[in-house]
Amino acid sequence: MKKSFVTKGVFPYQWAFTLLFPLRNIFLSPKKLIQRLELKENDKVLEVGPGAGYFCIPIARKIKNGKLYLADIQPEMLAYAKKRLRRRNIENVEFHLCNGKSFDFPDDFFDVIFLVTVLGEVENKGAYIREFARMLKKDGIVSVSELAGDPDKMSIEELSALFEKYGFLFVLSIVIKEI
Repeated sequence: MKKSFVTKGVFPYQWAFTLLFPLRNIFLSPKKLIQRLELKENDKVLEVGPGAGYFCIPIARKIKNGKLYLADIQPEMLAYAKKRLRRRNIENVEFHLCNGKSFDFPDDFFDVIFLVTVLGEVENKGAYIREFARMLKKDGIVSVSELAGDPDKMSIEELSALFEKYGFLFVLSIVIKEI
């Protein structure tokens, strides 16, 4: 039996090209994400599970004096994103292969950590959130964006309980319609 990319679990790298469809802007555009993250030019930003790199190009350009770190458990996804960034001569990005449990970054390092339709796929969510708490600077932002219809989508209640357990203040931000 063939696996479909709409089942629960880690998104297959073989379908990475589907993550780049412009229709994705209907749900969350890079511009809207940048506004939500309140990015500054010199921020250190971590994207967990960047997939094919849909959001990384505009974010790397926005933080032109900062650095974007892409972390994924699939080397093929990192390679896909790296190829897209290099074609555009974007150099303020580092690529990190993760083990699914911990991150090899210092304490209090990032201004912003974000995930787009990723956290539901993570096997050990508590370990990730604990690591976010360790790596994030005081008053930093962790942004989790979920998409209706995603089989791994977490509810607001699940997200709130998970983050509050590790000392985060949960602030809900819902976009009704972009104009």
